[in-house]
Amino acid sequence: QVQLVESGGGLVQPGDSLRLSCSISGRSLSTYYMGWFRQAPGKDRILVAAFPWTGITRTVYADSVKDRFVMSRDFVKREVYLEMNNLKIEDTAVYFCAADQSFSNSSSAWRNWGQGTQVTVSS
Repeated sequence: QVQLVESGGGLVQPGDSLRLSCSISGRSLSTYYMGWFRQAPGKDRILVAAFPWTGITRTVYADSVKDRFVMSRDFVKREVYLEMNNLKIEDTAVYFCAADQSFSNSSSAWRNWGQGTQVTVSS
């Protein structure tokens, strides 16, 4: 099992940038995928970005955030990040960090979750 704690959410204006962090504790991550999901009010939790902890070059992004969001990680700090640029109103959601030993586009397949952090984009 791994434990995940997100931080960095907030209220920003359209076009602004924001960086989310996810601090990871627990077992070795060498066999884990890390993911960022988001859930807007009344909508399903959807995958934003994900990569294998040891294979950042295999990062996948949702089409809606491609070219605006960048997921990265720090091996030493055991943290993952989501750099969000050119934020849009439709990016407003609770953002969750997730970890699992298998990759899936479906949130229901991921077994380890943080508590979530709110991102609100509003003019």
